[in-house]
Amino acid sequence: MNYRHAFHAGNFADCVKHALLVWLLGAMARKPRPFFVLDTHAGAGEAVLDAGPAARTGEWRGGIGRLRDDPPEVLAPYLDLVRPAFAAVPSRYPGSPRLIRALLRPGDRLAACELHPEDAAALRRAFRGDRQVQVHQRDGWEALGALLPPPERRGLILIDPPYEAADEFDRLTAALVAAHGRFPSGVFAAWYPIKHRAPVRRFLTAMQESGLRDIVAAELWLRAPLDPVRLNGCGLLVVNPPYRFAEEVAPILDALLDRLGERGTGEGTALTRIVDE
Repeated sequence: MNYRHAFHAGNFADCVKHALLVWLLGAMARKPRPFFVLDTHAGAGEAVLDAGPAARTGEWRGGIGRLRDDPPEVLAPYLDLVRPAFAAVPSRYPGSPRLIRALLRPGDRLAACELHPEDAAALRRAFRGDRQVQVHQRDGWEALGALLPPPERRGLILIDPPYEAADEFDRLTAALVAAHGRFPSGVFAAWYPIKHRAPVRRFLTAMQESGLRDIVAAELWLRAPLDPVRLNGCGLLVVNPPYRFAEEVAPILDALLDRLGERGTGEGTALTRIVDE
């Protein structure tokens, strides 16, 4: 309840998460049947960058601020959605619910869950009257049990918790296993921070031992992940990745690192198959 994403909106981790999210949504739309999206920790939907919390931290300057001019073609699907809001006055950055909604087709559906009352109220205002979006003020972990499986039988589940609790990785592992049991055909995408390697290594090992199949991790880091109190990188773990995920996401990660990297030692990207199909 204490975490407010507005302080970090548009930072490098947002750019990684959202560029990959846009690719996943595009892959879901390759098939004509409608699909469902569950955003478990949706936030307020968008954030103002040049005022309020985002302006105080300025993290967006090292993220979306480096991508707006002459972007690489591989990032165009993501940036074409972001730049109109970024160019507005005041400048804004769309969160995952806005990006998802922009890519829904008629018949597709979004359930956006947010526990923080102010952010949930902002989401309700943003999507008032939209029949394809349902906003839930509820715990995202609980929503995984309550809202799955969807009637569409096709779905993308985005899990992006704040990682405030010490056991968040353990909770994520358990939630993925339980949700997959309810909806085994779903595509599950779980964002995670990379500060130092030990917690991430334990998480990926736990996923290897979970019994789930077909798991890939996409990571980008700006610095060697050695400092446990600094966000040095981030990853997206995907269960049941769509066809050609690794081949098409690798150039996206490389383009992001080229623009967001600090040209220091220890930066890099990785696409790792955690468990085979």
